[in-house]
Amino acid sequence: MEFKYLGKRTTQPSKTLDTFPTPAAVTYVKFESDELTSFCPVTGQPDFSKVIIEYAPEQLCIESKSLKLYLWSFREEAIFAEGLAGRIAEDIFSATAARWVKVTIIQNVRGGIQLTAVAEKHKP
Repeated sequence: MEFKYLGKRTTQPSKTLDTFPTPAAVTYVKFESDELTSFCPVTGQPDFSKVIIEYAPEQLCIESKSLKLYLWSFREEAIFAEGLAGRIAEDIFSATAARWVKVTIIQNVRGGIQLTAVAEKHKP
């Protein structure tokens, strides 16, 4: 199995998600990070968020270092939190062919308002 990032020095973000075969008996995977950043496409102000990624793997799991680099790639991207949740859910679903994926974005309070956006993808 060849990973693009794991075990290698990396200093740049990436949109590539490495995967590996799902170990026997694994039915649920959850990642959480409070270091997701992007910026508002209208005001240009930075948005700091927590992201929770949950999925039910079938054949493949996401390798965590590639996920960190993937999340880092949004730092310079102008995107609303709702779009960010949808994009991450779609990318995880595409990379893993999971049974289902759920992505929750919880933005830090800004202007007295906290935003939570949830996106889900399911196999038919």
